[in-house]
Amino acid sequence: MPRNQQILLDNRPQGEATASNFKLVATDTPPLQDGQVLVRHHYLSLDPYMRGRMNDSKSYAASQPLGEVMIGGTVGEVVESRHPKYAVGDKVVGMGGWQEYSVVDGNTPGLLRKVDTTHVPLSHYLGAVGMPGVTAWYGLVKIIDPKPGQTMVVSAATGAVGSAFAALAKARGCRVVGIAGGPEKCRYATEELGFDACIDHREHPDLKSMARALKEACPDGIDGFFENVGGHILDAVLLRANAFARIALCGMIAGYDGQPLPLQNPALILINRVKIEGFIVSEHMEVWPEALKELGTLVATGKLRPRESVAQGLAAAPEAFLGMLKGKNFGKQLVKLV
Repeated sequence: MPRNQQILLDNRPQGEATASNFKLVATDTPPLQDGQVLVRHHYLSLDPYMRGRMNDSKSYAASQPLGEVMIGGTVGEVVESRHPKYAVGDKVVGMGGWQEYSVVDGNTPGLLRKVDTTHVPLSHYLGAVGMPGVTAWYGLVKIIDPKPGQTMVVSAATGAVGSAFAALAKARGCRVVGIAGGPEKCRYATEELGFDACIDHREHPDLKSMARALKEACPDGIDGFFENVGGHILDAVLLRANAFARIALCGMIAGYDGQPLPLQNPALILINRVKIEGFIVSEHMEVWPEALKELGTLVATGKLRPRESVAQGLAAAPEAFLGMLKGKNFGKQLVKLV
């Protein structure tokens, strides 16, 4: 059995996460038991939710245990199998974690899923046609419930979730406005992802300036908002929200280092009868087949052209992860392991 490099959570962050919170180790892969599959990971997904799991605090999911392999989505190939459903060479997606190999129980539902790479590249199953894409789909379709002609806004617009959100909302006849960091990302949003407008949050670092930019980009107000960030951006959106606007609350990356994110004018929620709903996509597995089918079609037909930032080798994962939390990635952040 092969040697397996792994990255463990060695200690919990005090405030901002650093590379010293992680530890790279190598172990022997255990021999397979009946019903198990050995997967060689090709790509590892890095996602903002992982930062919240590093804290030892109350959240929607259990904290990442110390001394164990960091949680994370993976795509790869079956290299050995003692399960009739999986053959050597099968391409699979799962939650293999920050390591080169994983041993998976093929009988446990939901741990491993075979994927077809004929029209969709393997890496996209960690982004547009994976958990981030389904996240965008659920927030848009099940919470915001858009109508043609309505204005949708999404923060972190050029990431894996935001880019999928744009394609899905445009397919439903909406005006779509993104918020992203830097002129290059905003250009990509409008020229390649199909956004009608994109606001550079670095040019609008406070509530007054962001509200002004949103007023210009959304002359008819905001009907739906997909929130990944929090902070002054959410405050600015509430100022521009139409009556009966809907907000799908997916992430609060601005608060992941532990500082609170107070709302400046919560009365606007009442005044505009705004519906705000937080959600965790793994609690809605029943919608995944429908969502993945639509997302796969958008990618295969070129209507969704997701971009990827790819770090090379497992050892590069911590720095790539910390960079993503600061917006240094362009599109979906991955680590290539083969």
